[in-house]
Amino acid sequence: MERRKFIRNTSAAGIIAGAGLWSNTALAAGLFSDIDEKEAYKKITILHTNDTHSHIEPINGGRDDGKGGVARRAALIKKVRNENPNTILLDCGDIFQGTPYFNFYGGELEIKLMSMMGYDAATIGNHDFDAGIDGLYKQLPHANFDFVISNYDFSNTIMEGQTKPYKVMVKDGVRIGLFGLGIQLEGLVAPKMYKETEYLDPLMIAQDMVIALREKEQCDIVICMSHLGYKYGSDKISDIALAQQTSGIDLIIGGHTHTFLEQPDLVTNATGEIVMVNQVGCYGINVGRIDFYMNKGELAAGEKVVYEV
Repeated sequence: MERRKFIRNTSAAGIIAGAGLWSNTALAAGLFSDIDEKEAYKKITILHTNDTHSHIEPINGGRDDGKGGVARRAALIKKVRNENPNTILLDCGDIFQGTPYFNFYGGELEIKLMSMMGYDAATIGNHDFDAGIDGLYKQLPHANFDFVISNYDFSNTIMEGQTKPYKVMVKDGVRIGLFGLGIQLEGLVAPKMYKETEYLDPLMIAQDMVIALREKEQCDIVICMSHLGYKYGSDKISDIALAQQTSGIDLIIGGHTHTFLEQPDLVTNATGEIVMVNQVGCYGINVGRIDFYMNKGELAAGEKVVYEV
């Protein structure tokens, strides 16, 4: 595969209500006129969640009453995987905290359920330290997936060696590189909870990860799993700022700000290429989907669907 030549014509195919219901009409509707479905011989599907905050059961009350729930999410994930075995499932942090399930089980139930759903990787959010770094470490044996975080240096902590700075997955011969960026913990988390964890500059780390994934690992697609937050009114680093100030990233899926995007933002990066930025709210209400099509050595991305679970 060559380095991607374009990402274009991305559009939402809609928010589909109900577990397991979704639309695959984007190509037929002509949303991606540059993609010949017959010639797009490889298709990689990315499913992603963020800020689920220990919501195991559907939402009870309010405008989102009855939505979400792990059982519905699991059924939806299974349906998509049956449609395309070349599917990757990712989470962008804040798995913990928000319901009595976390207070009682300390995160064990959340991690076990994610393992049962077949998550491939997750990054770490600030609330994942709410039982302390020791509490996070305690739950790692229950994870059948990797925690990928690139800008937290866990040297001299119990978490040293327990996470990966990046991960490479191969689906149908396509190499997909994943890396993770966490938000600065100082001011959000009590120092005693994260101890000697060192926060590294996400911009510098992002470019280091791109070099490693593009040049060393020869990845066709590079995805950042972010818990930096979607966008701020200050110079604080966010997903939008990250997209604008870096190069070589195809997709940034985010968390932290609980931002509901019906379709990804298309952001021009430092070298004039387009980066997709997406986030799907919180509490497991939505599962995001983006399909990458490999076509004659080129990469096109389309059919963004937000599933309402």
